[in-house]
Amino acid sequence: MKSNVLNVTDLTVELRLAAADVPVVTGVSFEVQRGETLGLVGESGCGKTMTSLAVMGVLPRVARVAGGSIKVDGRELVGAGQRELEDVRGRRIGMVFQDAMRCLDPSFTVGQQLIEVARRHLGISRRAAADRAAAVLNLVGIKQPRSRLDDYPHQFSGGMAQRVMIALAIICEPVVLIADEPTTALDVTIQRQVLRLLHDLQQELGLAVLLITHDLGVVAQVCDRVAVMYAGQIVEQASSVELFDHARHPYTEALVNSIPRADRASRRLRTISGTVPPPMEWSPGCRFAPRCTWFVPDRCDEPGTSLIDVVDGHACRCVRAPELVLRGNHGQ
Repeated sequence: MKSNVLNVTDLTVELRLAAADVPVVTGVSFEVQRGETLGLVGESGCGKTMTSLAVMGVLPRVARVAGGSIKVDGRELVGAGQRELEDVRGRRIGMVFQDAMRCLDPSFTVGQQLIEVARRHLGISRRAAADRAAAVLNLVGIKQPRSRLDDYPHQFSGGMAQRVMIALAIICEPVVLIADEPTTALDVTIQRQVLRLLHDLQQELGLAVLLITHDLGVVAQVCDRVAVMYAGQIVEQASSVELFDHARHPYTEALVNSIPRADRASRRLRTISGTVPPPMEWSPGCRFAPRCTWFVPDRCDEPGTSLIDVVDGHACRCVRAPELVLRGNHGQ
């Protein structure tokens, strides 16, 4: 029986501004099991990356976790000291960022960077760390890994650099891997290769993967479950199949309907009118209400809209969810 290795409960993140502390993530809850991939999706500005940085304990200085719980393998991270967080990062949680060339240090060889991580977290000798570094480069599909330890990041192509980034994230065999837009900067062919690599590594290492993306096509390919974020909240959670076939939240329906499809080649690409509101303009009721075609005054404006279990674990933050019949990606 699979067990949860990442549990996030009622997470709230605030930005410290001159006038007041402004919430940018509120009441976010989800869990990821060993060997499972959870997709965290939504438009830019919805709070996906801020959520992942909170889980990693690397929020910018102007941000803080104002409430909630983050547990990795049962270990509470909220309130943990810097030294404890440093021990967890890399050893229990690994992270893959979207632009490897910006994240890898150009001043050091990839071997030096891999070896340093292994020695810091595993307490092994330099020779053992070098052997481990070569082995993990081989695992992520880099040919002649031993010789490539002496290469600098600029000597790798974009796709190969992303493989090095993945190697850095998994060299200490973490239980949780966070992938934040890991294929955004890559061409389509390399995207497929990187996604396949992540899937294969997950199966081999039993990783719990949190995949952050705005690309629903990627989600459909690799995710077991999906959490949809909008304006700092999770508005819908379900299995991938259930979400794509039976979207319950109007925002999810709009996202799914915006996916280009071959059988809609002659039709205009669907879009969502408006933009994600900044935190200072969030509605006290449904935050999607100003853009929603199903909006009903009074009901949708009611403060404190919460996630409700519509059916069999399919949760939705919409007071009208039980009565709406949305078309998802099967709409005309």
